[in-house]
Amino acid sequence: MTFAIIETGGKQLRVEPGRFYDVDRLPNDADTTLSLDQVLLVHDGKEVTIGQPWVKGATVEVTVMQHRRDRKIIVYKMQPKKKTRKKRGHRQELTRLMVDAIHLDGKAIGEAKAKKTAKSTKSKPKPDPEDAAVAVEAEVVAD
Repeated sequence: MTFAIIETGGKQLRVEPGRFYDVDRLPNDADTTLSLDQVLLVHDGKEVTIGQPWVKGATVEVTVMQHRRDRKIIVYKMQPKKKTRKKRGHRQELTRLMVDAIHLDGKAIGEAKAKKTAKSTKSKPKPDPEDAAVAVEAEVVAD
């Protein structure tokens, strides 16, 4: 299992190819591709590479899926016996990232599986409902 630990928004995050993650808001538009180079650790399934502080030559390719907001958090402050109460709400601004690949020294050690295209997936033709009714009637008549 290939994974990497990256730093973004002052937080460390364990990422794997083909999965999406919510991070603090990034100033990029949706459907843009980014290369994150602040990689702290890379595990390729066999070897572990640890950076000091970052792994040289390691990048994580991500695609910005969408910008969203986290759930609301209520902050309530009260001083007893003083009739002082403050109620505030907060919603964190987030960016959803899809991890496409993890690169180490220019070669991809982990990539997301290719998406299925409409051409490659052929659906079976649906049977005609009239033919199914005829088959049912034939069974009923035979009994």
